[in-house]
Amino acid sequence: MSERDGRGAVSPRANGAVERPRRGDVPAKRASRLPAPGQGFGVTFAQIFRKVTTEEYPEVPKVTKPRYHGRHVLNRHPDGLEKCVGCELCAWACPADAIYVEGGDNTAEERYSPGERYGRIYQINYLRCIFCGLCIEACPTRSLTMSNDFELADDNRQDLIYTKEQLMAPLLPGMEAPPHPMRLGDDERDYYVRTPDTAQPTDALGVAGRAAARPVEQA
Repeated sequence: MSERDGRGAVSPRANGAVERPRRGDVPAKRASRLPAPGQGFGVTFAQIFRKVTTEEYPEVPKVTKPRYHGRHVLNRHPDGLEKCVGCELCAWACPADAIYVEGGDNTAEERYSPGERYGRIYQINYLRCIFCGLCIEACPTRSLTMSNDFELADDNRQDLIYTKEQLMAPLLPGMEAPPHPMRLGDDERDYYVRTPDTAQPTDALGVAGRAAARPVEQA
């Protein structure tokens, strides 16, 4: 059963249920001496004298936080090869089923990534994506990252399904568009094993900003 305090308020029962007030109960007294309408309008009047924050978007671009979850980017190695190895772990980790990946096999004549496979087809449906970042955590090669680009609105549903060509990071100076042989070493470990002296900063899209033929650190 519930208990009542000295003001006539009803306390919850032991099982969590609340008993309704009965006839003859004394209502609890309000702490303020102002009438109820005055208390309600007081909240409205208090907001009048506060400074109003006005966003001049889109004339003034919105500046997002550095770790903002925006449009995805498929990164490249310093020689231009793709970091994606077509493992499909990002698609398995996506709770909204927004990512579709089909892997392909690399050959000596046609190589797109340093591994045995590469992402032949890569699509992200931004009508489903909730920008949770779980796909980023699942990627074993740090191929998939998220940029600060948030302007994804469109009037055509088909245009919101981004393909691999739209998601691939641009070629920086010194990079060569795949397919081409591995330039950073003959072993896949030369791409993914890193040492402290090979760490280099990355640009805004998370792409390695150098073209030296040395292993690059994966953040």
